[in-house]
Amino acid sequence: QVELAETGGGSVQAGDSLRLSCVVSGLPIINYHMAWFRQAPGKEREFVAVSSRPGSNQYYSDSVKGRFTTSRDNAKKMLYLQMNSLKPEDTAMYYCASGVPALSAIRRSEMYRYWGQGTQVTVSA
Repeated sequence: QVELAETGGGSVQAGDSLRLSCVVSGLPIINYHMAWFRQAPGKEREFVAVSSRPGSNQYYSDSVKGRFTTSRDNAKKMLYLQMNSLKPEDTAMYYCASGVPALSAIRRSEMYRYWGQGTQVTVSA
């Protein structure tokens, strides 16, 4: 049984940092793209970042590029998202996901098979 579980969310002020973690069980993540998505109330789920398999490359949305960094530890089956210079517009539920989409579709949420339950990030002005 595959399970993904995110931790590390919280309530912070603008300019602060948070580090999200995602622990995976039942899946050799080295064979999977590992991504972060987020969803704010009333909005669609959006792509944040991805570590492409086996972990050599990372891609980011324009809105977080330069502020967020994703990394992974394949041996520990862990995915991380370091979020710096947080802004109120970063407020959302953050999800980790795993899948094997083609690189051309790596930012599309519907291409990911496995999902965590999410962790809430709230940034106040």
